Amino acid sequence: MAYTQVFDLYRVYLIGYLGDLTQQGAMVIGQREMKENTELTLAIELPDLPDVKASRMTLPARVVWSQEDISPEYFNVGFEFKEVTEDQRTVIQAIIDNYEFRRGTPDYPSRPSSTGR
Repeated sequence: MAYTQVFDLYRVYLIGYLGDLTQQGAMVIGQREMKENTELTLAIELPDLPDVKASRMTLPARVVWSQEDISPEYFNVGFEFKEVTEDQRTVIQAIIDNYEFRRGTPDYPSRPSSTGR
């Protein structure tokens, strides 16, 4: 899955590569930091999956967090999917099952408090 490309569909640029996936969103590893609350449409190039004929899935999403990776030339960007159809849920589950993404809640960094506490 490290080579599954994720694009900004309308700005037509490579955001990065899929690092994690859940039914609610995705983490992408790329070379650009992204501003929180940016809304865009992700185009995820799909790996070969049993019983899935599609080669790309597009999902409206919002940047929830962005932080420097352990390798300082990369950034990890967390996206929340805004709308997911039943067919897309089936494809996401097939990716999770076939490529063994973690099934528990990821231990991503907590968001800073908006009240400064």
